[in-house]
Amino acid sequence: MFFMKKVFSILIPCFFVLTACDSGTATETTSSNTNTTATMPRGQEAVQDNDSERNVVQVAVGSTDHTTLVKAVQAADLVTDLSNAGPFTVFAPTNAAFDALPKGTVEDLVKPENKAKLQDILQYHVAVGVYNTNLLQDGQNLGVANGGNLKISKKDGKIFVNDAEIIGTVKAANGVVHVINKVLLPQ
Repeated sequence: MFFMKKVFSILIPCFFVLTACDSGTATETTSSNTNTTATMPRGQEAVQDNDSERNVVQVAVGSTDHTTLVKAVQAADLVTDLSNAGPFTVFAPTNAAFDALPKGTVEDLVKPENKAKLQDILQYHVAVGVYNTNLLQDGQNLGVANGGNLKISKKDGKIFVNDAEIIGTVKAANGVVHVINKVLLPQ
């Protein structure tokens, strides 16, 4: 009888531990099966970290002057790509730069059927590598993510990318963001 009490005193707590572990796993599995991958962040953008330096997407999201660019990056499904390690140099047009485009251009580009065209335009604003202003030289051609090239020029101490002026620069965890005053359009 003493032996049976000893076995039960060991088995009962083990049963509760196993049951608790098993039900947690079942709940977790059930819960994860009900979530759709479309609503779950897929990459580095899912990381919530208030202590680290912001990536290029977070820099744009934090700027009131880049709300149109952020909407375009989201519509083009490029948030994950630009949130990852990089390094990237992003030439970020301001809202005013987008507003200078012919009326209806942005609204047309963010439509799902124009996603490929929007991606091409946005990738024309991204170079792989970090090109701080001291590395941008007059006459330099800079290869960009869509396969095109940007022409760098310097005039009166100002730096231009094609015909857009760099009006500010923000360092990011995965590269650098150069704020520009025009939207760059691939040729």
